[in-house]
Amino acid sequence: MLMAHPAVLKDLVEQYEALRSVHAEASTPEARRRMDDIASTLCVTTGTRDIEAALAAARSRVVEARPAPLLPS
Repeated sequence: MLMAHPAVLKDLVEQYEALRSVHAEASTPEARRRMDDIASTLCVTTGTRDIEAALAAARSRVVEARPAPLLPS
């Protein structure tokens, strides 16, 4: 399966979380639509069926893609 670049996944997770906060404070149809769009994109790009699994998979992929710390020589 093709996976989105970790930077793209990180951006999608950040957008979703920001919109979830906005939606919790003051629900608007536009925020809900955008949140649904991002949730759908996350599910498709992570091969999952629900947003919580998609968020977990995306976060995991972002962490896995981080470069290993350099060890002192």
